[in-house]
Amino acid sequence: MTYATGSPEDFLAVRHLTLRGSQAEIGQALGAEVKARSDWSPSSIDPIAAKARRTWFARNWPEYAGRLAGFAEAYGLPADAAVSFDDASALPAGSGCSALWTGSALGRNYDFFTMSWTQLGAVMAGKEPVDDGTVPMASRPYVLTTIPDDGIASTTLTMSTMDGATEGVNEAGLVVALLMADIEAATPLADDPGPQAGLSVMQVCRYLLDTCENLDEAKEALMLAKQYSHGAPCHYIVADASGRGFVYERGAHDIEYFVEVADGPLCVTNHLLHRHSDIDALPEDTPETMRTYERLRTVTKEAGAGPRAALDAVSFAVEPGEPWRTLWRSVLDPAARTLSTRFYLGDGENGTARHSPELTFGVSR
Repeated sequence: MTYATGSPEDFLAVRHLTLRGSQAEIGQALGAEVKARSDWSPSSIDPIAAKARRTWFARNWPEYAGRLAGFAEAYGLPADAAVSFDDASALPAGSGCSALWTGSALGRNYDFFTMSWTQLGAVMAGKEPVDDGTVPMASRPYVLTTIPDDGIASTTLTMSTMDGATEGVNEAGLVVALLMADIEAATPLADDPGPQAGLSVMQVCRYLLDTCENLDEAKEALMLAKQYSHGAPCHYIVADASGRGFVYERGAHDIEYFVEVADGPLCVTNHLLHRHSDIDALPEDTPETMRTYERLRTVTKEAGAGPRAALDAVSFAVEPGEPWRTLWRSVLDPAARTLSTRFYLGDGENGTARHSPELTFGVSR
């Protein structure tokens, strides 16, 4: 396997796939990639829920409905099988963030755990994590360039799953990234009901890039979308080539907020902006906030130096024993239709991180 950067000997090994054809053909190729790289398999779900999901996707996100049909074919299943392909993972067997929109570029740090799913589960249960030989859950990201015959082309970055994205850009110049919305309140559900009709948090970025060409269309699409978070809500920073941008959040009682600024940078970390609109009156950070308030102050102050410098100012330092790092720093350019990312490869000497060169991926047909 050829990696875009990194290797299995590094912390991150990044793959880049370029897929063309119908949505179903792209879905089949994604399913084949998952089958080749992991032992993941689709999970059975309630038949009524499965039908409701197919209907919702067909009405609101037909591009994804087409890919699902191809994914099912890759697994030898009928298109109407009562299964979920959510979180289809290409991890082999075995969070905080910061972002800003400057008016011309969207930058983001992806800060995440360096543990496997089982290790994180042990920590969440108050137990000591044990190295069970499985790779860390964010260590095999994909850059996916999809160029469908019947839809909008895009380039996305995904932590390891094939049905969603953490950030991306499409051929119309729409850019989007997700961040944890309320890091203090984020708690995985003890009794997770499983996939529902509508969008999971990881699917929202891909949904917008597949269906929208500008900010107004993205606002309408978000208003129309049924969403569920299962205890880990995200907010989304969205912008387009016109220079406009917003942060989309869901508050109490499912009220939707579109946070915009008249001038200056639009910055976001891991607390709800609509609750804390005055940057000079932010609360003090606690051990549970992962410096979200400090990072917002800093990235806003440094925004004039450009997204790379501003994000480097809030990148998580290498601290031995701490289970998180800034895994990548992306800059999305809506005018050039590019995604440029520098990836974390491991801890270096003298308390510094080793990084890949910044790689640039386009969306051109």
